Amino acid sequence: MDKEKKAGIKKKIKQGLTYSATQRTIVILLLVGQLLFIGYMVVSLERYSIRLQIFFQLLAGLMCIYLINRSTKSEFKISWLALMVVFPLYGAVIYFFLSNQYMTRLIRKSYASKFESTKKWLVQDEMVDESLKRTDMDVYRYSHYMNSYAGYPIQQNSEVTYFKSGEEKHPVMLEELKKARHYIFIEMFILAQGSMWDEILEVLTEKVKQGVEVRLLYDGMGSSALLPRKYDKKLREIGIKALVFQPFTPFLSSIQNNRDHRKIIVIDGHTGFTGGDNFADEYVNRIVRFGYWKDTAVMIKGQAVWNLTMMFLQMWEVNHPTELVADYDKYKPDLHMRKKYESDGYVLPYGDSPLDNEDVGMLTYLSIINSAKDYCYISTPYLIPDEEMLSALCFAAKRGVDVRVIVPGIPDKWYVKVLGESYYKQLIEAGIRLYEYNGFNHAKMFVSDDIKATVGTINLDHRSFSLHFEDACFLYNMPAVMDVKADFENMFKNECRELTLDDCNNRKLYRRMCAGAIKIIEPML
Repeated sequence: MDKEKKAGIKKKIKQGLTYSATQRTIVILLLVGQLLFIGYMVVSLERYSIRLQIFFQLLAGLMCIYLINRSTKSEFKISWLALMVVFPLYGAVIYFFLSNQYMTRLIRKSYASKFESTKKWLVQDEMVDESLKRTDMDVYRYSHYMNSYAGYPIQQNSEVTYFKSGEEKHPVMLEELKKARHYIFIEMFILAQGSMWDEILEVLTEKVKQGVEVRLLYDGMGSSALLPRKYDKKLREIGIKALVFQPFTPFLSSIQNNRDHRKIIVIDGHTGFTGGDNFADEYVNRIVRFGYWKDTAVMIKGQAVWNLTMMFLQMWEVNHPTELVADYDKYKPDLHMRKKYESDGYVLPYGDSPLDNEDVGMLTYLSIINSAKDYCYISTPYLIPDEEMLSALCFAAKRGVDVRVIVPGIPDKWYVKVLGESYYKQLIEAGIRLYEYNGFNHAKMFVSDDIKATVGTINLDHRSFSLHFEDACFLYNMPAVMDVKADFENMFKNECRELTLDDCNNRKLYRRMCAGAIKIIEPML
């Protein structure tokens, strides 16, 4: 390709990205405009009639009573109640509007129907269940919950490879993609133009030419400002079946808060990847945004990949309702597996949905913390624990567990850093050791007692626990658990700075004040 042609392509990409960023700005402005218009109408109606004032006051009171009696988290209630106290009529109307939307109920019903109809394809193997029961009752009870309520069975006959960085994972992932003979499924939060995506797209394009079925589902908000306009259409033109999860639209809707934060890759049913990394150059440190970008992932081979396959197909079919329901049997791991995988350990890839009543991600973390006997190491880019998580962390440390948490030294969002700092003193005083990574730590993982670990997409904040679609992989008694531990120990020793009470006490006054204000509205962000 000559220089002029390359320059022309780069110019078109730049124009597309500029258009996309402008489009996102316009959408945000339109959403803000709708909020302001609703506020203007409420104030105008209030001034117009005493009866309407009484009606709105009554509505605000009823909304408060309804909110207090809802079976939802106290932090969420406090945020909305605070809004209703400051702006009683406006807050009540906005809450009523966002809580009673037909489209939101319809989408929730669609997800519930799909997950219910596919339960029979995610049945727990009784022999694996009995083996686990004899091995560890705590993990058996956890897996019982996961299968009965979350819908994901624990698996054996699998191998897991842990990657301590995006640079370590990327070439392995490319080689595995090149080996695909039948299908490739990809579900991603962020898809950004750059050298990393170019390399992946080149492989996917070649696979399509070879007759491999390639499906790609990416989030409409996470990628909206990073891709040219109608990029999904361009992908479909080259043979990739591409869908955008809930495109970012200018219509005020609570469902837009529920983003697809998952990162799933499935190759021929027997090989899968998940972790914290997206398809963007910063994840492999080809560009520098916030210092060195630390991220982690796992590659799964064997029976456990089935959980990831079904997670993807569930999401795909809900977002592509016109497509026929898949013949799930043709995507089973055994069909295209070239070797058998054996392991004494257990692997449980799992997903979390904001549209059900199960806080799978948070409960998995709580299960690890509450059952820890010796140590529990945690890595998270966003440390904004709710009351229950905060109590569990502090209690674990107080009963003698070595609890350590790694957070970013250089944040990607200033307000997250400011808010997270407000919890540091309480955590350190309880005996928890806090570390700041020398760069941006985007890894979301736990490891405990040399036998348990989880690696995935789930942060320690309200958005991951309650608003996003997430996924992760729980490991029990797998060799990869010790690889996760070794990575933690290296970070503690060579890549982090331990925080002290002096650091907490020397926080600037304005940061304390900002944290106090942000904490009130954080569950609504």
